[in-house]
Amino acid sequence: MNLRDLVRLRLTDLYAHRVERRLDLAQAPKHIGVILDGNRRWAKAAARTTEQGHRAGADKITEVLGWCEETGVGVVTLWLLSTDNLDRPAEELVPLLGIIEDAVSGLAATGRWRVHHVGAKDLLPARTQSVLKEAEQATEGVEGILVNVAVGYGGRQEIADAVRSLLHEHAGRGTSIEDLAEILDIDHIAEHLYTRGQPDPDLVIRTSGEQRLSGFMLWQSAHSEYYFCEVFWPAFRRVDFLRALRDYAARHRRYGS
Repeated sequence: MNLRDLVRLRLTDLYAHRVERRLDLAQAPKHIGVILDGNRRWAKAAARTTEQGHRAGADKITEVLGWCEETGVGVVTLWLLSTDNLDRPAEELVPLLGIIEDAVSGLAATGRWRVHHVGAKDLLPARTQSVLKEAEQATEGVEGILVNVAVGYGGRQEIADAVRSLLHEHAGRGTSIEDLAEILDIDHIAEHLYTRGQPDPDLVIRTSGEQRLSGFMLWQSAHSEYYFCEVFWPAFRRVDFLRALRDYAARHRRYGS
């Protein structure tokens, strides 16, 4: 690292400290959703392979969860793989799934966080399903941050699965479609989402400069605040995280009013 880079790093650290000192942690979000975007573009810009980009992205997760701990965040949802990603060529998908499996196992091995899978598990390979199940079981009693790992996740798929689960439940009770239609409300569907029982995300962060949700937590994010960050996920810094919290705290949350 040359002198210019050292100076830039020092200035960034000083700025991050200044932002942090001015944050009111009482206004920090309790649930943050993160769309981890930009691994491939980071790799291209850094003259790395796509696999190296995904690996760098996976390595960033633990660091970000540490920042969340410091600021009192209770739930973090990480979108690691969408249902659309499952259609990628095998030469890219197989290594990516391996990286995700390693990342999830690594989170569980720390003993710091409770891991919970959100997504269509039956669409995933058997090995990936097994890794996710083992991570959930190993961290079931952990009292740290609840980390939702969204693997094989799609917002439309989640809502369809919730409705299907709801129908199966009431069919088992002998409820007719007509009777269900009479009593159906928002809470009935919410009780069958992948995140049932959890608070909805207060803040959704997307890296890489893309300004869209791409189907992320469509139901739960109805009243969420959004923060779109220009940097690619592997390059996401603590100062970027703190800026997102500062931006969130500065907004007047009206819950749709």
